[in-house]
Amino acid sequence: MGTKELKTGGKAPEFSLKNQSESSVGLSDLKGKWVVLYFYPKDNTPGCTIEANDFTRHLNDFQKMNAVILGVSPDSCASHAKFVQGQKLKITLLSDPEHKIAEAYGVWQLKQFMGKTFWGIARSTALINPEGKIAYFWKAVKAVGHAEAVKEKLKEVQKEGVTTSRV
Repeated sequence: MGTKELKTGGKAPEFSLKNQSESSVGLSDLKGKWVVLYFYPKDNTPGCTIEANDFTRHLNDFQKMNAVILGVSPDSCASHAKFVQGQKLKITLLSDPEHKIAEAYGVWQLKQFMGKTFWGIARSTALINPEGKIAYFWKAVKAVGHAEAVKEKLKEVQKEGVTTSRV
């Protein structure tokens, strides 16, 4: 768990998860679009709220670049629905309660907080190109300013027309 390394230019692991409305969303459904797949630990926590609000604030810019924003956490669809409603989010949140997708992307990791060790999601983001390949991967993300950084990287890779290395 948490040891998988994604390779830039490699195929993104397939997924199909339920969103806040309990509709299934899969990577194969999004062929032809850029996908910003961001992993976050928990709904309605300070850092996760900042990140979700920032992605919502920049959503129009991402849509103009043919990109969709998908947030993934182990929280339930009902928790996501409350988070979306409470924060007036316009992005899609996916429920990964068994952390299978988090494991496939290498972001389900051993963490420490206040002297306790536990398994959880390491805040990370995969930028997936329209062919379903990893264009860029961020690990150990800081919530503040991340949406803007992803937007700038998306502009850069679209302009270059090539993939770049991981951070």
